[in-house]
Amino acid sequence: MFGLRHLRAVAMTAATLGGLSGALFGLLNEQGRRARLAIGVLEHLWPAPDGVYRDNGSDPLRLAVLGDSMAVGVGVTHPSQMPGVLLAGALAEEAERPVRLSTYAVSGSTTRDLVPQVDAAVLDQPQVALIIIGANDVTSRMGVGESARLLGEQVRKLREVGCGVVVGTCPDLGIVRPIPQPLRMVGRRYSLRLAAAQTTAVRSEGGVPVSLGNLLAPEFMARHVDMFSTDRFHPSAAGYEAAAGVLLAPLCQVAGLWAGWVAPQAPLRSAAALAARPSRLPGWLQRRHA
Repeated sequence: MFGLRHLRAVAMTAATLGGLSGALFGLLNEQGRRARLAIGVLEHLWPAPDGVYRDNGSDPLRLAVLGDSMAVGVGVTHPSQMPGVLLAGALAEEAERPVRLSTYAVSGSTTRDLVPQVDAAVLDQPQVALIIIGANDVTSRMGVGESARLLGEQVRKLREVGCGVVVGTCPDLGIVRPIPQPLRMVGRRYSLRLAAAQTTAVRSEGGVPVSLGNLLAPEFMARHVDMFSTDRFHPSAAGYEAAAGVLLAPLCQVAGLWAGWVAPQAPLRSAAALAARPSRLPGWLQRRHA
């Protein structure tokens, strides 16, 4: 979700924006140092497997994937498990036509880094675009207002070339267990604020926001070992499969494949943050996946 070098920045963000005392700032910095030691190193960093999926010789649907490491698929053990590949194959099946996957996402990107990605993508005139961005904005101390404004501008650029846009908003950083409390609470607070601001900005520009925090956090918390990769930060293959599962329907919507379907309105605050007892998770998950 975000690089190890940024853990200290979470504490600095809290100090800057929250007016923390010197003692608490020192505690958060120390917790960031300990979290860095607890986090593993990924062995596999795969290049994007761009190309045409389910090619039958007909004109392909053009899919662009932009954003940060979650858009890239950092953490999987094989390229076939990357979210762009999963979604390209699923879209091709739903559309009954080939899908050309073009990946512009770069691991470690903030919303500022999204600007050149979008500039490159619009030259290829994609028909559908998926953006996943936000976690690095939190950890690099980028202001919520600036981040949301820049995201809205990039969505507008894509919409102006006739591209349908789906945005996976900032995930709930409070689910990353190697980050201890209260540092994890600080990360959750700012990631939720950013996700809410992103949702408003994306909708105002005609895009479709998808709340990854609301839809994925409870399952990631309940199945932490399965859903996170070996570095304990990025999703595993199972985690990306779950993410693709909640992103497919909105992508089909903006691609015009599911006439009349509208993405449901999810609450802005993460269900994981609201859940009072672990026993509430199974019922919530059953209703969400029904």
